[in-house]
This record gives sequence, structure tokens and C-alpha cells, in this order.
Amino acid sequence: MKIYQLGHITDKKAALKALNVESGGVDIMAKKMELLHFFIKDLKTPAANILKQDALSIGAELAVPGGVILCEKPTYDCILMGTRKHMETLSRKELAQPFGLKTVAMELKRFLSAKTYPTQIMGVINANDDSFFSGSRFKAEDAIRKIKEMIDKGATIIDIGAVSSRPGADEVSAEEELARMKPVCDIIKAEKLYEQVTFSVDSYTPVVVEYALQSGFTLINDITGASDDTLIKLAVKYDARLCIMHMKGTPKTMQSDPHYDDVMVEISDFFEARIAQCEALGIQRKNIILDVGIGFGKTLEHNLTLIRNMAHFKVFGCEVLVGASRKGMIDKISTSTPEQRLPGTLAIHLKAVENGASIVRCHDVAEHQQALAVLRAMQ
Repeated sequence: MKIYQLGHITDKKAALKALNVESGGVDIMAKKMELLHFFIKDLKTPAANILKQDALSIGAELAVPGGVILCEKPTYDCILMGTRKHMETLSRKELAQPFGLKTVAMELKRFLSAKTYPTQIMGVINANDDSFFSGSRFKAEDAIRKIKEMIDKGATIIDIGAVSSRPGADEVSAEEELARMKPVCDIIKAEKLYEQVTFSVDSYTPVVVEYALQSGFTLINDITGASDDTLIKLAVKYDARLCIMHMKGTPKTMQSDPHYDDVMVEISDFFEARIAQCEALGIQRKNIILDVGIGFGKTLEHNLTLIRNMAHFKVFGCEVLVGASRKGMIDKISTSTPEQRLPGTLAIHLKAVENGASIVRCHDVAEHQQALAVLRAMQ
């Protein structure tokens, strides 16, 4: 007999079926193979003590500070840990408990029902001469050649913008932005390239967004997080999808000492509010994409926290986009110029995909296609 330790198994059901486990046992055992962790902020002390005992009674665990048993404070932060099977049990058990545990139960149910989407690559085209990475800057015919190359290399979405959103970038008039975008949009429409791939307009200027939508674009990538109802209404009018990105401040000010009491809580609350507004104006949740905004008003630690915990944002039932391609956070970890940051980009994006992201926004489509293919093979 020999025994060895297994690494992370992504497709647990497939592993069990390969072992010829009886069909009835596959679902049951798969839930026992998946270990989950939930951070619970400001849980009432009586609730913490009840949840601790309930978790222990089924083989799960609640990590709590030392003063909980003596009720030294009214609330505590906790970490709940256990298998998916444990969480399903607790999501039912806590419905009958007081002190806010019904809310905990309902939130667990939301997390457990989160949908998984197939991974897509979004290629980046900048129709300007000011973006931080020179390798993404193109105009008219050059942009079209690059778009066709990205399609051939495996991109299923092409994101085109005419205004730089790099830290400290100056604002551009709507007239200038449209003048930059119009030639690219006109060629896409004339050649019907929208039949081959999804086109995304990276803009929050209504006149530019509408021109792109009239040219065959079907996705609005709004870095201002749907703060302008006009963009939401345009998405409804043209039956387009909308990507809501979180940004603290503006591109001009966003990296001036950004601060959060809790970056996960603040961004989660932001998405909750923006999704509600979009739905109220007629966008279906399935047509909403969420982007936590890596590098947009965040420190390195904020960015790392969001990538580590990206699975959380699946709870909203929307696709999750990650966009860290060649960004400055890599330079803070390993000194580099934008031209030298492809390895760091791949590391971030692969971890984000493992943690729940389904759309990868990048400058280097071929390299990402290969890296994701290898990741899928290993999983």
C-alpha cells in the first residue's frame, strides 16, 4: 500500500467519478471535499457563542477572539470554517436562531448558490496616445489589425477606449473622445466584426457610448460604476450588458492616499447599491458584470485583499471581471516597468480566476490563452 497527499482538486465531482464512486455518493462526497471560510464582521456576542456551539456540533468551527465566552464586547469579528456540507447544514440550522443568525443563514445560502461562469479573455485596445502601457495604443486601421489578431489568439471580448484612466490622467472633452473612437467604430460596423466577437466600449461619456452601441458594441465598461443613470438607460435601450467598476475618487485623484475601514465591506456595499439601481431602471442581473477596480483608488494591500477574496463577489450572481494587466501594483512587489510586467500579470490573473473571476481583461491575449489552458489542464 502507498499513500500520498493530493493537491487542490477543482472539479471534485470529476475526480470522484474517475474513481468510479457510485452516482448517489458523488454529490454528497463532493460537498465534503470543499473547505470554505467566511469572515463575519461585527457578529453579536450571543450569536457568536451560539454559532460556535452549532458549528462544533456538526464538525465545523468558528474562530473567535478570547473575550467572546465572557461577553466582554457587544460584537466580535469571527471566521467560520467548514466543508460545503457543513455550511449547508448551518444555513438551515441558524434560520431558527436569534441575535441576527437568521441573516447569517440567509447569507450562507446566497454564497452556496453562487453560479460559476466559463472564463473569457477580454483584449484591451486604447484609441489614444496616453495610456500607461504603450503596447496597447492604436489608431483606426492599426487598431483593427490588432483586434483581428486578438480574435485569432482567443479573445471573446474586445474592450476599446479612447481616454486614459491611468492614475493622474487628465480629462478629455466628449468631442475629442468621440473623434478618437469614431474611426474605429465605423470600421467595426462596416466590416461587421461584431459578428465575430463581443465589443465593449470603455467609456462613461453618453454620446460616445451611444455611438459605439449603434456600431455593434454590446457591452458598456463603465469605470465610474454606473453612477450616471444615462448609461444604465442606454444599456436598457440597446439591450447591452453593463460592467460596473468600483473606483474611489477619479483617475486624477484616486491614488492620493486611498483609505477604507474595510475594503471588502465597502466595495460589497457599493455593488449591492449599484445593482439595485440598475435593476430598478430595467437591467437584468444576468446582464451586469462586476469589476472591483484593481488599482483604482487602492493601495497594494487593498488590491491583494480583493484578489485573495475575489470569490466573495460571486455572491451577487453576476460575472466577475479582473483587470490587473501590467498595472503598478506589480512594480510595488517586484520593481518593473509596464513592459516588464507580463509575468506578474499572469500570476495575478491566474489566481483571480482560481478565486472566482470569469472575465480576464488583458493586453496580452495569446499569453493569457496559453496560461489559462495550462491552468485548466492542471485543475
